[in-house]
Amino acid sequence: MNSFKKHYSRTLKSALGLLLVLPQLCMAQEPARPIIQQVEFKKDTLSISNCGAKGDGQFLNTASINQTIRTCSERGGGVVLVPAGIWLTGPIEMQNNVNLHLKRDAVLLFTKDFDQYKLVESNWEGEPAWRNQNPISGKNLYNIAITGNGIIDGNGGAWRMVKKSKLTASQWKNLVASGGTVDPKSEIWYPSASSLKGSQEKKAGVIRPGTTIDDFKDVKDFLRPNLLVFTNCKKILLEGVTIQNSPAWNVHPLLCEDLTLRKLSVRNPWYGQNGDGVDVESCKNVLIEDCTFDVGDDGICIKSGRDKAGRDRGKPTENVIIRNNVVYHAHGGFVIGSEMSGGARNIWVEDCSFIGTDIGLRFKTTRGRGGVVENIFINNINMIDIPGEAILFDMYYAAVDPVPLAGEKRSSVKTITLPVTEETPQFKNFYIKNIVAKGASKGIFLRGLPEMHIQNIWIEHATLEANKGIEIIEASQINLKNIVLKTTENNPLIAINNSSAIKLDNIQALDAPELYIEVAGEKSSDIRLSKSNTKAAKTVSQFIAGSTNKSLTIKN
Repeated sequence: MNSFKKHYSRTLKSALGLLLVLPQLCMAQEPARPIIQQVEFKKDTLSISNCGAKGDGQFLNTASINQTIRTCSERGGGVVLVPAGIWLTGPIEMQNNVNLHLKRDAVLLFTKDFDQYKLVESNWEGEPAWRNQNPISGKNLYNIAITGNGIIDGNGGAWRMVKKSKLTASQWKNLVASGGTVDPKSEIWYPSASSLKGSQEKKAGVIRPGTTIDDFKDVKDFLRPNLLVFTNCKKILLEGVTIQNSPAWNVHPLLCEDLTLRKLSVRNPWYGQNGDGVDVESCKNVLIEDCTFDVGDDGICIKSGRDKAGRDRGKPTENVIIRNNVVYHAHGGFVIGSEMSGGARNIWVEDCSFIGTDIGLRFKTTRGRGGVVENIFINNINMIDIPGEAILFDMYYAAVDPVPLAGEKRSSVKTITLPVTEETPQFKNFYIKNIVAKGASKGIFLRGLPEMHIQNIWIEHATLEANKGIEIIEASQINLKNIVLKTTENNPLIAINNSSAIKLDNIQALDAPELYIEVAGEKSSDIRLSKSNTKAAKTVSQFIAGSTNKSLTIKN
């Protein structure tokens, strides 16, 4: 009987151990990659010049272009040709089965006459809002495209506010002399008094019970549109064109399905406020490939709505393939958040280069968002000259530029534990491998919440040249393997605070650090460091702020 009990006990322990391992094994298995349906068009072609449009940069072509698009769609679809010229226009509305094709020497230039853009019910940073009509838009459409090698210019300089801190003294002087108005602190230039007034209102334009369009007319100039917005559309292609100088975001697909972005050049001034490259929001089945971004905010960004509005919508961005892209200036090369309240899942990012982006891989959220971001697969990413972190997870996003300006002081995060609710965001199940970063402020930074750790993150085969090495705060089940670190400020090389189940395997410091690993916080536990060159350090380990040496196991 005793032998039976021992056998039963061993069997039970084995079974329980297997149950603990199985979830990680299942999570590590990639889901099937999506198949993105592609557009098809009739070869019939209508030129906007045959419908009264003039490419002289003076004539306003809004009516002619929209009429050409409507006629093409009513005839069963085809190609609407934008030939050589500068085609000044107001808002363009796409229609079913139309491919708007720009010749290489064609410039579609949107007017800076704000009166041409009516206030419409739209969306701003994940919430329903009144905004000026988008320069290019489409809603509830099927089989649409914008192709060619021409330029789409949003004339965004007429709309955007500009911070004095981001310009030289002469640039600021010239901007102020051009017109517009400056805020009372003389820190930000606005294109009009209406724009300045809107900046002083909390969530200007956001639709709230009891408000109407009339409540926002006095701040109309502040309600900048995104340049190109497709909402609830299926089978979309954007290919070849240059999309630049947006009033706010450049490209914003919302609630779309079967979307392809290919060989785009997306540009904005580096100081362009909210000048994101592409924000894919609550979309399904997306391919972004062979594109180049050089913008004023995040480069390639995944979103799914903000706070309660996003949770109520309940539409994650899912089944996304991002490959063979280059991002130059941007707040982040590849970004998820911070408006991710509907969740994001099943996303592949591979074979991309980030050159001078503030942060390389940037995953951001904050309390109040809710939402689950999971099953993210990242492979073969190169980074050069990253002013901030090469890889960043941060659940304390504060809506500020990721890299402080010279002399800027920011308060440190105050750590408190709150109850877990539907407003608590989650980051889990990220698989990141084959990363090279040559120049960054910090190699890896993970900061979760006390009540909701960042969980199950795998980073393997990375060579990171940075000022500082690795910092992990409020995280669990973190696996770092085969990481090479070349640091200049290496005290400590690895810092861990109130985190558990941390596995560090084959971490190699190219330059001998003063302190290899520092553990902080009484909640830190089950930290395992193995096959690493700890003996190169003057001091191997240090325990502070309530941690003890029981939290760390080292095996070389």
